[in-house]
Amino acid sequence: MEGWKPWCGSRAPEAAPATVTAGPGAVPVLYSVQVTRPLTEIRLPVGFAGLDPPPHWPRPRSAPRPEALTAGVETLPKVGPAVRARLAKLGLRSVGDLLAHRPRRYERPIDQRAIRDLFGEDEAVIEGVVVATTSRRGRGRLKILTARVADDTGEIKATWFNQPWLESQLTPGTRVRLRGKPSRYGFQVASYDLGEITETADYAPVYPASEALAQKQLRGLVGEALRFARAEGDALPARLAVAESLPLHGDALVAMHRPRSPQEAEGGRRRLAFDELLVLQLALARRAAEREKLVAEALPPAGDLLERYREVLPFTLTDAQERAIAEIDADLARTTPMQRLLQGDVGSGKTVVALATLLRAVEAGRQGALMAPTEVLAEQHFLTIEGICTELGVRVALLTSALTAKEHANVRQLIASGDVQIAVGTHALIQKEVGFRDLAVAVVDEQHRFGVEQRSALAEGRSPHVLHMTATPIPRTLALTVYGDLSVSEITAPPANRKQIVTAWVTDDRSAEAYTRLTRHLADGRQAYVVCPLIEASETTVARAAEDEAERLRRAELKGFSVGCMHGRLKPTERRAIMADFKSGDIDVLVATTVIEVGVDVPNATIMIVQEADRFGLAQLHQLRGRVGRGAEQSYCLLVSGPKEELTDVAHDRLEAMVQTSDGFELAERDLEIRGEGQLLGARQSGLSDLHFTRLRQDTRLLERARGVARSLSDEGELVTAVDRLLGVSEHIGDS
Repeated sequence: MEGWKPWCGSRAPEAAPATVTAGPGAVPVLYSVQVTRPLTEIRLPVGFAGLDPPPHWPRPRSAPRPEALTAGVETLPKVGPAVRARLAKLGLRSVGDLLAHRPRRYERPIDQRAIRDLFGEDEAVIEGVVVATTSRRGRGRLKILTARVADDTGEIKATWFNQPWLESQLTPGTRVRLRGKPSRYGFQVASYDLGEITETADYAPVYPASEALAQKQLRGLVGEALRFARAEGDALPARLAVAESLPLHGDALVAMHRPRSPQEAEGGRRRLAFDELLVLQLALARRAAEREKLVAEALPPAGDLLERYREVLPFTLTDAQERAIAEIDADLARTTPMQRLLQGDVGSGKTVVALATLLRAVEAGRQGALMAPTEVLAEQHFLTIEGICTELGVRVALLTSALTAKEHANVRQLIASGDVQIAVGTHALIQKEVGFRDLAVAVVDEQHRFGVEQRSALAEGRSPHVLHMTATPIPRTLALTVYGDLSVSEITAPPANRKQIVTAWVTDDRSAEAYTRLTRHLADGRQAYVVCPLIEASETTVARAAEDEAERLRRAELKGFSVGCMHGRLKPTERRAIMADFKSGDIDVLVATTVIEVGVDVPNATIMIVQEADRFGLAQLHQLRGRVGRGAEQSYCLLVSGPKEELTDVAHDRLEAMVQTSDGFELAERDLEIRGEGQLLGARQSGLSDLHFTRLRQDTRLLERARGVARSLSDEGELVTAVDRLLGVSEHIGDS
């Protein structure tokens, strides 16, 4: 039998050999057996592994689960509709958003003290037992909760603002640990623990928050999100992480949100910052490669039309304006489409430069387009340039969605035929039915307010030269990084005849003094703005609130003066009529919502009051302030807020910055410090929301390293998904 191999199969052959051995020494006898039916296959056990693969391999527990990060915040415990809405106001809509919400600082280590040892306004930690609680209403929306807390050495009143739900938890006998400092209210609580020490611990994270969302709640939600810290996996090549001595991505998130030391927190942040800077550099490289394939017709040098333009201007261009025009002229002489960012402070004269750029297209026998994000700004641009263009013999038209169907069709026809040489408009300019005969130059104002789809649509099917403008200055280090696909021009100095605006911050108990100062300006023949509080409501509700405030002021502080009201619900004809009356002096005071944030220019308006200024972002406050100080007279901006001790740290820092400087570039740097790069320009309209972890003021070397690594990589590898995502949603990197 040695060497005999059994037959395997589903059906036997007609004859199979068999061997029979009778016994020791017997001679084997061979014979054949006829088999006519199929054999039954029998599989013996083969152990735990099995022979056949399963239909679907189960995913290992350690495998990335990116879908967990895109899940909404409502999937986390204790997040209902109300909390979800509050998180959304901070731009936190998903689990991934919470993980990317970088702490702006960490609580410093401080000693725990006995109540009797509290001194002055030094920050301290105390521990004691609740004796009793009371609650009351303060001014406006303020709710004050007070608890008498005692330890072995004494008793003190601990105070919380706008946290009324705590009263049910602070029952007599409850042991509490409080972090805060003595104030006129007793012991003003910054954070507290009722059980495990987390909120009052050393190095507890302090997040960008809001009045409606306390630090304790935000820390708890981030803690829940940390369960998914490793869901994204780690797209960074392992050899690169080792070479750069970087921790794993998931470990870095945990270290940033729950550090045991400042060094651990910084190490985690740097790893996450390196990731996003590397992805950003790869995205810029990809976009640059795509743009190299585009071709635009070079424009001939500036000629007679530009000379006449300079002659009709009622002022001489500043050196900064001349420098910006020269940089633009050099771009227009190339066959690669211009992609330049023109940034300048409020009132620095960007529109003059923009019109010079558009006139270059007209002089070459082609067309220009100026697109603004709002009808108010588009109308203001149109009114600003229409007179000069008429004097130069250049035909200009305004196209917005506010036009009647007939008017809209007429303007579209004039644009398509080329009769309109410069078209000014809103998003209406990029609708499919709007066709330019020969678009050579496009100017996109306040470009960070447009999504990439809107800006790319203006250039779709064409390759015009594009100038992006913003009056919200960006620190140059950040501009060169985030707008790395654009050339950057800056206009840093205002016209020489402008005086610096004097800014003062007063609390609402002194608001009467602010209106007294305002009426003195009115008595001297000047005009003024009053900006209504920024409220979270529908446009209709905001408009009604503005009208109510205007009516109140007519009867009270501004009785005897002409008061107009401007808001977003007005029809274009009504808005133009009000602005015309204000410019002519028929209206003394314009009560307005933030629709006047950009584009409104009345040199005789010399004073502004901003109500509840602590509710506005720093960039928005600076834009509003820019509505005054547009003439040769001294101008003033008065910021009115609630009591200083009731404001958040961020709101306090913003208002202090406004008082200290009126330089937009310096304020941009301050905003960088206060709120971080990720929301530099505020409210997710910035287009800079991709930078969550980077601190460019101190990450210069990290940025350079990311650039070097991006150049050295042969392909994007596992980072391709992140690059695709960035280019798909970014408001600043993409075809423009």
